Amino acid sequence: MTTRLKEDRSLPEKGFLFAVYVFVGLFALVSILPFWLVVVNSFASESSIKAYGMQLIPKEFSLYAYQFTMAGKQIASSYLVTITVTVVGTCLAVLITSMYAYTLAHPRVKYRRILSFMTYFTMVFGAGLVGFYILIANTLGLKDSLWALILPYMLNPFFAFIMVSFFRTLPYEINEAATIDGANDLSIFFRIILPISTPVIATVSLFYALQYWNDFYLALLFIDNYKLHPLQMMIRQIISNVNISSYVGGSSTLYSQAVPTYGVQLATVCLTIGPIVFLYPFIQRFFVKGITIGALKG
Repeated sequence: MTTRLKEDRSLPEKGFLFAVYVFVGLFALVSILPFWLVVVNSFASESSIKAYGMQLIPKEFSLYAYQFTMAGKQIASSYLVTITVTVVGTCLAVLITSMYAYTLAHPRVKYRRILSFMTYFTMVFGAGLVGFYILIANTLGLKDSLWALILPYMLNPFFAFIMVSFFRTLPYEINEAATIDGANDLSIFFRIILPISTPVIATVSLFYALQYWNDFYLALLFIDNYKLHPLQMMIRQIISNVNISSYVGGSSTLYSQAVPTYGVQLATVCLTIGPIVFLYPFIQRFFVKGITIGALKG
């Protein structure tokens, strides 16, 4: 059947499909090219980068940038901070956001419209940097604490509305049947609603994980101790050449050579993007379905 449909296509349709394939292929190539340049040039020697710039295939390869970067203890410390913040923050954020979204989507919650308006209001009007800083640093006393990197992102209004859209597609008869069987609201949510909400939970989990993994803004505001800096803050400081020796402090043997400024920047980027890139294949099959439901029903 599929072969017959392909044969029945007219010449203009075939030409259009060919043009679409060419465009998508070129777009994919352009999207992959920067990633390839960063990865392959992280293995180039510093002299090669300075002499020839970023090349598709470097003229001279070297592992010195990775040796220099891995010689210090800060990258392991930053990895631990980022992984801790990402895992703890994503789990708590998904739990709180899903519970809040379920409350907004529940047809028998009396003040759900007021809560929805308050949630939407925070998307349009922010509290401002001064009030936000005073709340986190002074009122809550979270300066130089990992909780300062977790708490501010635990409830994202946009992600909450995506989950609300999904929960509204679930038949309310499920709740009524569970209530007749003696289940309370918590039992219904954790034992029935969450297991059948895998697509949207996976999608929102990926969003939160990316947000926590890529964030450096909160660390810039609230973390003065560089030993508590996450990976993205470490990258920012290294790219800005701010006290590079504190982040990648190597042995005396390594310091006897010139600091590979460009190589360290590229190598650090490659070392920090790996885990979050490998996360995509496990969530991709849920991602399209979850975000489509949120988009269509919003």
